[in-house]
Amino acid sequence: MLGPVILAASRSDKMRRFVSAAPGTKQVVDRFIAGETVDQVVPIVEDAADKGLEVTLDVVGEDITTPAQAEAARDAYLELIERLKDLGLGTRAEMSVKLSMFGQSLEGGHELALANVRPVVEAAAAIGTTVTLDAEDHTTLDSMFAIHEELRKDYPETGCVIQSYLFRTEDDARRLAAAGSRVRIVKGAYKEPATVAHQDKAEIDKAYVRVTRILMEGEGYPMIGSHDPRLIAIAQELGRQAGRKLDEYEFQMLYGIRSDEHLRLAAEGHRMRVYTAYGTDWYGYFMRRLAEKPANLLFFGRSILTKG
Repeated sequence: MLGPVILAASRSDKMRRFVSAAPGTKQVVDRFIAGETVDQVVPIVEDAADKGLEVTLDVVGEDITTPAQAEAARDAYLELIERLKDLGLGTRAEMSVKLSMFGQSLEGGHELALANVRPVVEAAAAIGTTVTLDAEDHTTLDSMFAIHEELRKDYPETGCVIQSYLFRTEDDARRLAAAGSRVRIVKGAYKEPATVAHQDKAEIDKAYVRVTRILMEGEGYPMIGSHDPRLIAIAQELGRQAGRKLDEYEFQMLYGIRSDEHLRLAAEGHRMRVYTAYGTDWYGYFMRRLAEKPANLLFFGRSILTKG
């Protein structure tokens, strides 16, 4: 049960300082974070395109405490979109955004986040791509879904994310699985109470399958976010049962995890998108990657011991 402990540590300033200073941290962070700047991430997008892969780009950073920081986050995405436009990569890369980064948790945060994310969605549409709104902890979801609905009025390809560990998600999936929608299903990576979320891995996996079936049988475009070979195989079978062609849904996996599987799925004719995070404020994202898989934590521990 290390996952909840690591997720709690992701909110600790003391742990942030310790992890940042640990001698082996950079080696592990580099596995999951594609770089700190746009210049560093662009070659990765180009390489993915050359391999038949697509990407979704996440400028990491969630600890926003002022409106000015939220505006800076908006501007970071606008800079990214401008670079993708200049390089002709707009159709190979979409963006993933966390509304907390756009000021959602501040006073008047719902309206602030909507005002900041709208120009990003507009700029993405102008270069032939789109934006997906990432799911965060359960207290933020009603706001996220409302912003998603508002953005889709003008930009119907705007996507959103749902998390199988939440009890509410099957109902959300039924509502969202409509024509033109784009929905990513993930297990979930936040510390949630037993009153709102499954705590047992087997129950989370079962819920994941139920939600995937709902999306595959719906009229929208499912995006299967998983590294689990069993869930990937189940998703393929559910797609076949629903009569979907391979380009009528896609798989998504994290940068730095199961890269061979990225290529295998693409070679089979699937759309395969690599979730690629970059930026300097990597701590929260990094800690959730450790929480998701014990092997990642062991890799981190060995790196600290060998570098110390």
